[in-house]
Amino acid sequence: MSDLLDSPRLQKLDPDGTEEFWAEVAEQGAPMVEPVLDDDRDVWLTFLYRSSELNGSVSVFGGPAGWEAPGNLMHHLDGTDVWYLACRVRADLRCTYRLAVDDVDGSAAKAEDWHERTAHWFADPLNPATFSYPEDEFLGTDETVVSLVELPAAPAQPWLTPRAHGNHGELVQHLHRSEILGNERRIWVYTPLGYRPDDEPYPLLVLFDGDVVGGPMPFPTILDNLIDDGRIPPMVAVLVDSLTQEIRNRELPCGRPFLEYLTDELLPWAREQYRITTDPARTIVAGQSHGGQAAAFAALSRPDIFGNVISQSGSFWWSPEDDHEHEWLTRQYAESERQPVRFYIEAGLQERGQTPDHGPSILVANRHLRTILRSKGYEVKYTEFNGGHDYACWRGSLADALTTVTSPSLTQ
Repeated sequence: MSDLLDSPRLQKLDPDGTEEFWAEVAEQGAPMVEPVLDDDRDVWLTFLYRSSELNGSVSVFGGPAGWEAPGNLMHHLDGTDVWYLACRVRADLRCTYRLAVDDVDGSAAKAEDWHERTAHWFADPLNPATFSYPEDEFLGTDETVVSLVELPAAPAQPWLTPRAHGNHGELVQHLHRSEILGNERRIWVYTPLGYRPDDEPYPLLVLFDGDVVGGPMPFPTILDNLIDDGRIPPMVAVLVDSLTQEIRNRELPCGRPFLEYLTDELLPWAREQYRITTDPARTIVAGQSHGGQAAAFAALSRPDIFGNVISQSGSFWWSPEDDHEHEWLTRQYAESERQPVRFYIEAGLQERGQTPDHGPSILVANRHLRTILRSKGYEVKYTEFNGGHDYACWRGSLADALTTVTSPSLTQ
């Protein structure tokens, strides 16, 4: 047997017994989860694919397999129709992934057109657990279905399910035109149950990539449940659409025009429509990936408006095209005076891959920012989850982030 054959079940597989093996997989689902001998923390997670005719390759994209060949390429078990990739992982892993057949060299990091690059990827037919990104008629995008892994020790996500007898806020969609950016986008505004325009000003949350509210991030439900249980105060949330991927990649990464849109156009409009605070200590700016980076940039640039940052897997490896050194925003924080801003920062243990232009991984870049912020005297809560660049993880830990930044003090 190959040294790559780490799965105990596959080590014992008789080539004449593959029908029985596939019957077991059909009943139990894939990937296979098996214990690691003398290790209570780790398990073997084995991705599977069935084909007796394939002469090329099968790639796993996402999760512990990563995004680059040869590490994400499945192996063929001689004399069988079994293709496999075994990964040793902690038993608290949560991740999503897709498969691809004959995907050039099994690498994805250098893709110039992501939609074209991923068009032939597919959810694992052996895994009944899926995670969906619904179609978006406004943007003209199709539904994307990926496969989901949630191992037994993965953190609970208790705030995602609507409660039949809970207190439900209201979510209203608006169209908002920006003269600064020269475009129009959707804005969703959440108001809590019992919201009254003559109350004291409500705390404000600004969240980027607001279009995920229709699918991977059940944001109103998360707020409803947290408010209902008294974990956070009733607040107004302004969710900002990022439009297309091209526009998002141009506007969000430390973009001053986008920041001016927020401060000079969007928030003045929102304050005309809703009773929301102008106190930065009661204002949160939040996002994932480039959105987390944009949140940290907004707080550094305008601490008079944004006093709390939630960054989930922030893209802090980034630098402008004319700057050949990575981690531009981290350097700005290192070289600037400390501002009255608090941070919740998290990154995934699976976010270890190299970023564009041979940059540091997201995990390394977030650890570096954490260290710089603490050395400057900022109040920072930093956490790591066992997952990747993934809404399946972020949607659960967003509740922890909101609870943290609305508390009187952060626990480092």
